[in-house]
Amino acid sequence: MLMERFRSVLPLTAATPMLTLGEGATPLVRAPRLGASIGASDLWLKVEGANPTGSFKDRGMVVAVAKALESGARAVVCASTGNTSASAAAYAAAAGIEAVVLLPAGKIAAGKLLQAFAAGAKVISIRGNFDDALEIVRELGAGGGGVEIVNSINPHRIAGQATAAHEIVADLGDAPDVLALPVGNAGNISAYWRGFTDAVAAGSSTRRPRMIGLQAAGAAPLVSGVPVSNPETIATAIRIGKPASWDAAIAARDESGGLIDSVTDAEILRAQEEIIRLGGIFVEPACAAPIAGLRNLIASGRVDGSGRIVAVMTGFGLKDPETASRLIGEIREADATLAGVRAALGW
Repeated sequence: MLMERFRSVLPLTAATPMLTLGEGATPLVRAPRLGASIGASDLWLKVEGANPTGSFKDRGMVVAVAKALESGARAVVCASTGNTSASAAAYAAAAGIEAVVLLPAGKIAAGKLLQAFAAGAKVISIRGNFDDALEIVRELGAGGGGVEIVNSINPHRIAGQATAAHEIVADLGDAPDVLALPVGNAGNISAYWRGFTDAVAAGSSTRRPRMIGLQAAGAAPLVSGVPVSNPETIATAIRIGKPASWDAAIAARDESGGLIDSVTDAEILRAQEEIIRLGGIFVEPACAAPIAGLRNLIASGRVDGSGRIVAVMTGFGLKDPETASRLIGEIREADATLAGVRAALGW
């Protein structure tokens, strides 16, 4: 139980319900073959797709929904590119309260949308983008009436997501040299930075990593320095043009001596395939952004490939089955005999 394990670093009280779906304690997997392909000699993958709804969102959502229950909320509401809606719907269902999801029309991966519907969420498709949806959510939350916003503008979300940094420190014995992760609404990069900072303060870590954020080239406002009015990328989880945690993400970058860069959709798709073919981990497209970015940054000398690097795999591959379907190969037919199978294999 994440809240029980990290009670000392979470905003919990005696009245906070100990809600859980078994989130947290996700694998930290060494990936030597994948690392060799991008020039990283000590690469590790934090597999957040192993969370209950298949993404890192569950870490923060369990805390946000528990605190909503504590405050007497009757409903939670969020804007989503997919993963937030799946997580909010699941935890609201477990808590026995209503979930309302606003999403941009036609821009959500089917696997994520199915999860929200299956859990009983009320789903509203708006004729606009994620940023438009989030603005309406802010207005809904400001109206009171027992409605709690559970996007990453909710500080309880950030507190919960910060626990992943503590897990990495516990697994490795210290913080890595570099932490690389995809950046969309930018709450996660600031959450990890908070977690590593708290770990140093608690004495469990001797250092903080250099934070490397990766955005998609068609949705890279933190790289250009200006909001993107019509963000476009195949990586739906990071298709956001005006991150809510903009300032916190820039602070994490600057305080860590890190950087935020962008990669193309073609680079993302290449890296997604390499992660499963060389690392054995099936991830959604957004997770491939840090691997694609690390390849470029190590090659250009902007990141030291000899250090210990952790890349955060934020969501499971079946979140976006349409994009992943390109990986389906040839199905070879054979007679139902050993000789037939050998022939089909070319053995």
